[in-house]
Amino acid sequence: MLQLRASTLADTHAIAAAIAGLSRTGDLVVLAGEMGAGKTAFAKGFGAALGVTEPITSPTFTLVHSYDAGRITLHHADIYRLSTHHEVADLALAELLEYDGIVLLEWGDVVAQSLGEHLLVQLVADLDDDDVRHITLSGTGRSWALRWDRLTAAVEAYAC
Repeated sequence: MLQLRASTLADTHAIAAAIAGLSRTGDLVVLAGEMGAGKTAFAKGFGAALGVTEPITSPTFTLVHSYDAGRITLHHADIYRLSTHHEVADLALAELLEYDGIVLLEWGDVVAQSLGEHLLVQLVADLDDDDVRHITLSGTGRSWALRWDRLTAAVEAYAC
């Protein structure tokens, strides 16, 4: 587990970019945190680092937005409004991952145990400073375990 501190929005974007730089087709990145914690801000930094040029917006009402980043597609999903595991299964996240995609899944922590290999990014807004985010990274599965040292080095500047 890695504990990070983002003092500014630019720091959040930089952390997201570092993770994007290590991500590859088939990766699932689960974004967790309360409303306003910075999940969509993280997604914007992640997408920009992959080469997404169009505006990244919250997919709360559409469930999934897909963005072409040239060599890869970023699928940004939000399961906040889904209430059952069956509804989550209907999103066919595995199919999105199989082809050319990376999936960022907001609110996915509630079903993370059933998602297989993934990186969990927990964002918490600081109570005393609206700009500060506390970010915890934890990986599940062999894929992230093999990249853990590179991930640690990539976000070292933000380590607590």
